[in-house]
Amino acid sequence: MQVATLGEQLREWRTRRRMSQMDLALDTEISTRHLSFIETGRSKPSAAMLGRIADCLDVPHRARNALLLAAGYAPDYQERALDSTEMAGMRAIVEHVLKGHEPYPALAVDRHWNMVAANEAIAILIEQISPALLAPPVNVLRIALHPEGLAPQIVNHGEWRAHILHRLDLQIEASADAGLIALRDELAGYAAPANDNGGGHGNGIAVPLILDTVAGRIRFVSTVTIFGTPVDITLSELAIEAFFPADAESGALLQKLAARQVEAD
Repeated sequence: MQVATLGEQLREWRTRRRMSQMDLALDTEISTRHLSFIETGRSKPSAAMLGRIADCLDVPHRARNALLLAAGYAPDYQERALDSTEMAGMRAIVEHVLKGHEPYPALAVDRHWNMVAANEAIAILIEQISPALLAPPVNVLRIALHPEGLAPQIVNHGEWRAHILHRLDLQIEASADAGLIALRDELAGYAAPANDNGGGHGNGIAVPLILDTVAGRIRFVSTVTIFGTPVDITLSELAIEAFFPADAESGALLQKLAARQVEAD
């Protein structure tokens, strides 16, 4: 596959950010003529200037490395596996957050929503899904919407589906990630289950995940946490999604399930 030139990449990012050459030139304090020469390949920017341009365009770490490589510079950001020795401290933080969220489910995902870690409470979300969906890499959005995944259990499937697809749309807009584009196309192509209720906005505050489990109906709301100052690609793309009970009844049921598990152990 042919790698896009620096100019092609910059034009793509500028277009995605809906900026004209003049807008970007003003923000980066360079001339429009110079920016035009960079985009056409007639001029090579310094690494510092390329960094300023990437800052203005809010280019993600992975794509910044691609810009630098296209310009003939070494990449700024390393990409270490989460299970590497260098990442042991960060991995411990992730595991601490996940464990501390019990008895409520929480999981960590990579940029394509593949699960890299989870706490024990996640069992309530996966106990009825097809084992095939749990073969690595386990994609949590595929699990959520696949006909053999959570989809038949989600009471407000249409609402949750719309929420997930919208979330992916925002990520694609921000990152231009081909893997996310392919994932969205796959999810959008799944047949809706009989319980699909179309779109909607729940209670107008947050979109809940309403799930019928073997233990009873549970209503969740979720939060997504990211690292605030990452300088590693893996860490910059890592997110922790934590599920909370949306009402007292759901909280009590989750507490009861956790107590049963303790007794069983």
